[in-house]
Amino acid sequence: MQQEMASEVSTVIVPRSFRLLEELERGEKGIGDGTVSYGMDDADDVYMQSWTGTIIGPSHTVHEGRIYQLKLFCCHEYPEKPPSVKFQSRINMSCVNQETGVVEPSLFPMLSDWQRDYTMEDILTQLKKEMTSPQNRKLTQPPEGNDEGRVDPKGLVLRCCILLFW
Repeated sequence: MQQEMASEVSTVIVPRSFRLLEELERGEKGIGDGTVSYGMDDADDVYMQSWTGTIIGPSHTVHEGRIYQLKLFCCHEYPEKPPSVKFQSRINMSCVNQETGVVEPSLFPMLSDWQRDYTMEDILTQLKKEMTSPQNRKLTQPPEGNDEGRVDPKGLVLRCCILLFW
């Protein structure tokens, strides 16, 4: 009887909201050497769906010194399903759609082979690592500051404009 009980393994599944709160706390504390960070887009988003990530390009690559902004969207099925990931900053990488900035799951194994234990931190860290891979480390990059004109999936051009009224 004791042997049967010892062989049974119980797995506790952490609810989505608790998992996201854990990730938020970890993201706010900072990750590793500070070259990868993330947090919520909107503190009032009670569903914790929309996130912003930042990756500082790794040394000894064409990405060195560049700051890349990303959007991560966690649907109601996260963490069972991966978030959608999109570069807001223009970047030339083998796993990123050049028109939309979307990280293509079929070209980025972490998303295509998603496991519940993976986190947004893992995604950002893996994307940074992917920047150092032989196929990406020397790819010609768009000029810095060329974030405007990014096309969204509906074909609309996204532009940022700040109007000041005196």
